[in-house]
Amino acid sequence: MILRNILSFIIVLVEDINKNLRRIYLNSNFYEKKISKIFCKELIYRPSPHLLSSLIKYQTQKINVDDIAAENLWESKNINNKHFKRLNNFYWFFTLDLKSSKKNTQKIVTDWINKNLKYNSETWEFDSTSKRIIAWLSNHNLTIDGADKDYSNIFNIMIQKQTNHLIHEIDNSKKFDDKMIGCAAIILVGLSYKDEKKYLSYGLSLLKKISNSIFDDYGFTKSRSIKQLIFNLKYLILVREWFKEAQIETPDFINEVIFYLGQGYAFTWQNIKSDILMNGNNISNNNEFDHYLKRFGYRFKNENKEFGGYAILQDKKISIVMDVGQSPYSNFSSEYQSGSLSFEIISNGKKLITNCGYYEGKNDKLINLSKSTAAHSTLVIDDNSSCKFKKKKKNYLLKNGLRILKKNIVFEKNYWKINSSHDGYMKKYNIIHERNLEYYPEQSKFAGTDKIISKKSNSNIKFDIRFHLEPDIKLMKTQDNKAILIELNDEGWKFTCENYDINIDNGLYFGIKNSYTQNQNIFISGITSSKNEDITWQLNKI
Repeated sequence: MILRNILSFIIVLVEDINKNLRRIYLNSNFYEKKISKIFCKELIYRPSPHLLSSLIKYQTQKINVDDIAAENLWESKNINNKHFKRLNNFYWFFTLDLKSSKKNTQKIVTDWINKNLKYNSETWEFDSTSKRIIAWLSNHNLTIDGADKDYSNIFNIMIQKQTNHLIHEIDNSKKFDDKMIGCAAIILVGLSYKDEKKYLSYGLSLLKKISNSIFDDYGFTKSRSIKQLIFNLKYLILVREWFKEAQIETPDFINEVIFYLGQGYAFTWQNIKSDILMNGNNISNNNEFDHYLKRFGYRFKNENKEFGGYAILQDKKISIVMDVGQSPYSNFSSEYQSGSLSFEIISNGKKLITNCGYYEGKNDKLINLSKSTAAHSTLVIDDNSSCKFKKKKKNYLLKNGLRILKKNIVFEKNYWKINSSHDGYMKKYNIIHERNLEYYPEQSKFAGTDKIISKKSNSNIKFDIRFHLEPDIKLMKTQDNKAILIELNDEGWKFTCENYDINIDNGLYFGIKNSYTQNQNIFISGITSSKNEDITWQLNKI
């Protein structure tokens, strides 16, 4: 233990020393000279701002820049970190009225440049710099069009100077999403200045490398994050549209990655039109992105029943989603949640059974709660999660994952089944959890069995099975305490369990990003005997 603590101390000490040395280097004159090498001064390609409509939430009411106190804009002291980043990434330029004074918008850019001519750790953060480059070039009608020679020179210099910084820092960026934005920015600069040797070829090479590292052989994210899949798909399509608009042939690998990511998108969203609250996902509503895809001629299709570790069975009325995938490698697990074999049911477009969603705020307690097995519609042993996490810097990464041991999916006209098991409780309890979920369309009936398979004699171990509901769903227990009634819009459903008592409990719902509210869940509780346990339950439409 002492040796381990000493080793941990040495590792932290070395990391701190390296961090300080890097900080000194980035603020040095040597680094300033290195990133100030400019390769091309003429802006040739000007991207259309509407190509970013899948990423930017445009406002109906546009802001006139003349209404902004531009002279005080960069002197703001009393703003939080979130607003500070938004201010400095310039994505808010997409909300400006195009009738705004170019003189004033260019003054805002000039003032920022004068204030941040050299590297600044606060304003030159990797993701902010990437977005700022994209925003400046995409809003060229406000930032560069019609400008005089002196302004144009400093604008072009600063674009490429920041791009050089991205190239230098992209390997030090820890977030895969930031790397994708950085690649997009570098490629855009390469297209805009027609400098294929420096920026374009490097950006494409890096994009290919990143794509190979974050996507599996089937084109799904190794993190198993649906949110990350959609994020990357949006940026890759954006890059492709830049190539098309610049009249340069799109590299084959970009088309290939978009094809496979599109399959994942079709499977996890377009087929069911509902957000799956698993593994970092929240309610996002991708209808606007669907319109974007349609407008630019993208058509994705996926008729599989299992993809990316998710099983989805559906008809026109009912959709069933279950997590039947392996846990990811630790370095891809920052948004992974311990919800193996959890499921969701959508009935006529409304969630009948859900999971609780993912908390993205800074409250460690809430982050851990949202990642726990208890926050999912599945079985929990002894109030412990099936996966364990450890905090590494700002993220909670997997310490102990799990394997899927079996998987069987049946989809017939009058009979659906998803059967799977995992070993997440094997190491500590010698227990395997197996779930069998059946659906009978003609009867509108779900029949579930959760099996606790003991590999050794295990008795007196507590277990719970939760079935979470959205905050607005009403529940009522029948007078005989043998059933729970669920009111779902104009539908009614009855939940029953043959061999165990059922109850209603309160919990927390994290479906809305960076927030939480109270919800209810149906739960079954019991104690294991020395033999295997079969907990059977039903959900019937009434």
